[in-house]
Amino acid sequence: MVENIKMVNNTEIMIHVEIGLNHNGSLTTAKKLIEMAKSCGVKIVKFQKRDIDVCIPDHLKNKIRNTPWGEMAYHEYKKRMEFDENEYDVIDAYCKELGIEWFASAWDISSLEFLKKYDCPYNKVASAMITNLPLLHEIAKEGKKTFISTAMCDMNDIRRAVEIFKENLCPFVLMHCVGIYPTPNNRLNLNMIPRLAKEFGCEVGFSDHSAGILPPIVAATLGATVIEKHITLDRAMQGSDHASSLERHGLELMVRNLRDLPSFYGDGKKELLGRESKKLSDLKYW
Repeated sequence: MVENIKMVNNTEIMIHVEIGLNHNGSLTTAKKLIEMAKSCGVKIVKFQKRDIDVCIPDHLKNKIRNTPWGEMAYHEYKKRMEFDENEYDVIDAYCKELGIEWFASAWDISSLEFLKKYDCPYNKVASAMITNLPLLHEIAKEGKKTFISTAMCDMNDIRRAVEIFKENLCPFVLMHCVGIYPTPNNRLNLNMIPRLAKEFGCEVGFSDHSAGILPPIVAATLGATVIEKHITLDRAMQGSDHASSLERHGLELMVRNLRDLPSFYGDGKKELLGRESKKLSDLKYW
């Protein structure tokens, strides 16, 4: 299992993968994704939990959507996608069996209450919820380290969220991300990572919605201490997040590159290496 990766300044890089809704409502698929994460050296997987009656606006509930089960009302589609207690009991037991941690982003207060049963190690504020101040207050009151995604908001929204977590003495990580799925490379704006760190004096991570593996590596070089990446069994599967996710091979490469990254830095001291000296002596003929 890959341990947290230490960067040049001894800051540890935490990797967690977002299963989210890429299980498409199937426990079998969810278990395969957990197995995939574990086999690739990832220590933590993340899901999403919603009360769909609360989270879906009334004007969208009966909107017809094309789904893996054919055309149906949006509310019915989301109902099929959502795991409840029976499924999360299985997920919790399976993660314990495999020796991998899990947590979930709660999209409403009732879902936050629901997740308390499992005593997950972390909380997550989804980008769409960063302006839901009552929810933020309830999450911060729990005191668990919380990852706060920052897509779909402005700096004032981030500032209000930070104030809530600081008032509650709740540890947090601001997660730079862009709410486009997948995010084009020219919209990644990775320079927000050092800006957020400087402006708020806090730990900053990167929740990546691009289709590649390079952006998380660059994010780590810019100071990101947490990397979040969506995973899928097949990027061609139907669903909102599959196209911006990594399949097994991509996840293996991303984890390997993040693991190798600290060795690239060295100590910044110039020295003539032994093999360089021999090469130089072999070349000198004057």
